[in-house]
Amino acid sequence: RIWFLFLPVSIGCWCSLACGSWETGSGQLHYSVPEEAKHGTFVGRIAQDLGLELAELVPRLFRVASKTHGDLLEVNLQNGILFVNSRIDREELCGRSAECSVHLEVIVDRPLQVFHVEVKVRDINDNPPIFPESKKRIIIAESRPPETRFPLDGASDADIGVNSALTYRLDPNDYFTLDAQNSLEQMSSLSLVLRKTLDREEIQEHSLLLTASDGGKPELTGTVQLLITILDVNDNAPEFYQSVYKVTVLENAFNGTLVIKLNATDPDDGTNGDIVYSFRRPVSPAVVYAFTINPNNGEIRTKGKLDFEEKKLYEISVEAVDKGNIPMAGHCTLLVEVLDVNDNAPEVTITSLSLPIREDTQPSAIIALISVSDRDSGSNGQVTCTLTPHVPFKLVSTYKNYYSLVLDSALDRESVSAYELVVTARDGGSPSLWATASVSVGVADVNDNAPAFAQPEYTVFVKENNPPGCHIFTVSAQDADAQENALVSYSLVERRVGERALSSYVSVHAESGKVYALQPLDHEELELLQFQVSARDSGVPPLGSNVTLQVFVLDENDNAPALLTPGAGSAGGTVSELMPRSVGAGHVVAKVRAVDADSGYNAWLSYELQLAAVGARIPFCVGLYTGEISTTRPLDEVDAPHHRLLVLVKDHGEPALTATATVLLSLVESGQAPQASSRASAGAVGPEAALVDVNVYLIIAICAVSSLLVLTLLLYTALRCSAPPTEGACAPGKPTLVCSSAAGSWSYSQQRRPRVCSGEGPHKTDLMAFSPSLPPCLGSAEGTGQREEDSEGLKEVSLPNSYIEHSLIKCI
Repeated sequence: RIWFLFLPVSIGCWCSLACGSWETGSGQLHYSVPEEAKHGTFVGRIAQDLGLELAELVPRLFRVASKTHGDLLEVNLQNGILFVNSRIDREELCGRSAECSVHLEVIVDRPLQVFHVEVKVRDINDNPPIFPESKKRIIIAESRPPETRFPLDGASDADIGVNSALTYRLDPNDYFTLDAQNSLEQMSSLSLVLRKTLDREEIQEHSLLLTASDGGKPELTGTVQLLITILDVNDNAPEFYQSVYKVTVLENAFNGTLVIKLNATDPDDGTNGDIVYSFRRPVSPAVVYAFTINPNNGEIRTKGKLDFEEKKLYEISVEAVDKGNIPMAGHCTLLVEVLDVNDNAPEVTITSLSLPIREDTQPSAIIALISVSDRDSGSNGQVTCTLTPHVPFKLVSTYKNYYSLVLDSALDRESVSAYELVVTARDGGSPSLWATASVSVGVADVNDNAPAFAQPEYTVFVKENNPPGCHIFTVSAQDADAQENALVSYSLVERRVGERALSSYVSVHAESGKVYALQPLDHEELELLQFQVSARDSGVPPLGSNVTLQVFVLDENDNAPALLTPGAGSAGGTVSELMPRSVGAGHVVAKVRAVDADSGYNAWLSYELQLAAVGARIPFCVGLYTGEISTTRPLDEVDAPHHRLLVLVKDHGEPALTATATVLLSLVESGQAPQASSRASAGAVGPEAALVDVNVYLIIAICAVSSLLVLTLLLYTALRCSAPPTEGACAPGKPTLVCSSAAGSWSYSQQRRPRVCSGEGPHKTDLMAFSPSLPPCLGSAEGTGQREEDSEGLKEVSLPNSYIEHSLIKCI
């Protein structure tokens, strides 16, 4: 609550003189204010005294708190003045205590500060003296001698100091006078003193008015009517050995514990000397609850539970009355002091919690305010506080039994997201008692972790001719943060792939991380697509990381073998050749050449003759992998002069694709063969010469490209080997170049060994090496391609020269 106070100048000046004094010391402000001050009474300029600017009171959440009297005083946030908010009654707050003050805690935030203010409440004379009874009856035997004293119950004043200093006066009379004495224990003894011998026959009853006045200004008074009855019997009253007895008793004493045994004597004989002990009326309810007295022997024992924290001292008035016809009484006062034992555990109060706490909060920040208390006294009420060990927090004592819970070291929510702290308060008693209070400190997340992929790069294999929009891979990144700081979205790192943008080939789903191929991929056009996917969280500011994807486009058998035309005169895959009839077995008469745009097994070609008629006897065969047509036996006269051969060219794909070449062979006599050969040679001089030149340039180009490729691969291998090892069985492959001239031509193969992650041990290397094989013909027991796989995963395949030459052409 904020009170906007407008006080007259006169009131402000009076308050500054009467109640606005303050002092600083031990980090605490002291003010004073009289009790019963009106609402709005000026107490002090608390903001100025604390060194705070008025403009920062509201932004820093300036507030005043009190554990038990929070509404008595308030602060005007407009001018920083502490003023009286509600009625202050010193007697209600502190009773008979000489010192009375209200403890306030002033708390401001940003940064959190706590100030302690003590406001002393000054007493005013607002309580008149009060007697226990409005009428007091006293019985006095006429035989009592002069100067006999009769104790009276004094008046009580709730005020303190001068305001409670009482003076008594008695109505003027001839028989009685008043005697008031103050003891060393600050106790007043009030007695009615007999001035001269009584004569019951003259006056049977005296009525006197006793008036008590306090020392305040203005003076307040209280009265009691004394009704004195005169008896004419028993003239000796019982007497105690002492007028005041002092004893001590532990507050945990059992019921029935003997406190004291009083003994009074009466010199009379018989029933006039028999004494009955009792508590003199009126008896305090606290005395009736706590003690009992034996009327016969004067033993006083405990009856109820004693509590040092509730009442430390009992003042008991005891009287001894004889059994005479006119009973006479003796009086004494018993002071019972209750000794403290450690029977109250400390109390822990936690306030002003600043939770949850951000994980980037700097050490020494205040998390909570803690106060402890113990109702016991002395060492039993001295409390020490400790905190759960091995936590990044500590307790700092601020003032007496007040502590601050302070951050001691840096926090990391990803390591520990919450702390369960236990504050233990232990007193100094024997045995000591303790109390605990738990505080759950949650750590709020800060975006300090970027999304992380399991691997820096992934290798993906996709078959060509895939349907548009097919799912090829899923990337996933984990973020150690929480909530929106851990919400990951994915995107492509855009770049150009040739003439086109990367986004025209692939896309990535922002939430799931699924990567899609947007169009069919063609191995012959694009064998490797390498790109990066970015993962970013939703924190402020956002953090991100990238992962590399290598997409290898796998070849499918989608290209049929294509025949190479040997000469300008040939067309439609037809080859025409002249041969002498006198050639022997194994003579090469023609060669069919073909290439396949695919790669690997899909481009591995084989050749075979197709017979025109069942059972036809043909003296020719074709090399399975060379395409060379040769004779199987010497020719004779019965062989036809013209032969039309169909050569089927087939790759090794699944399913296999084929092409058919037609070879026309004409047999000539030995004499005509040279001429025909001459004409053929003459007609082919130009093309053959051109072909030779082309082959020379082709070989030079092949060697140059091969050297450049080997140099590049060596450099790439060195860079990859120097890179730090990655997790899992992942390692880049090495390209392999195999050249052989066993068949008079180059053979080339490049087999990639992709990087594949597996948790089942080291990866295997598949190496495909090609070596030429020259089987004599289909009709003989020719050797076929062998594929063997050893324990190390090495595969060896024999391929024809036509495939090797075609591979070299593709490489160039």
